[in-house]
Amino acid sequence: MGEVPAHVAETAGWLRGVVAQLHRRLRHVDNAGILTPSQSAVLNRLHREGPATQGELAAAEHVRQQSMAATLGVLDELGYLARTPDPADRRRVVISLSESGSDTVRGILQHREEWLAQALADALSPGELEAVTRALPLLQRVAEH
Repeated sequence: MGEVPAHVAETAGWLRGVVAQLHRRLRHVDNAGILTPSQSAVLNRLHREGPATQGELAAAEHVRQQSMAATLGVLDELGYLARTPDPADRRRVVISLSESGSDTVRGILQHREEWLAQALADALSPGELEAVTRALPLLQRVAEH
């Protein structure tokens, strides 16, 4: 990696901090505190990436199998999961979202988008909102780099 000018490094640090703050804030906007952050993360992963085994989920979330088993147990009790035998290896179980789990994730995502839309409308002037809108393709390009 080449030398980065000081002002670019400063911008990068500020951007990282703002994105992290926004991410934390959005995580707090979910379904009335029913889910823990780890439970919410598993539901979101299953929603984004589709069915997975307990081991795959544990590896993806960087937790031990026992911790993932506990998380999945709670989500199962809430009725958010469906379990089916793995067609490739009948000894393994594939975990996916139940209809209730899918509805819950969609509801959380919708609530977060509604909160963010209201925050944008409340906190920014029309010109500032336009500036943020113009910056989005640039930030997308950075994210895909």
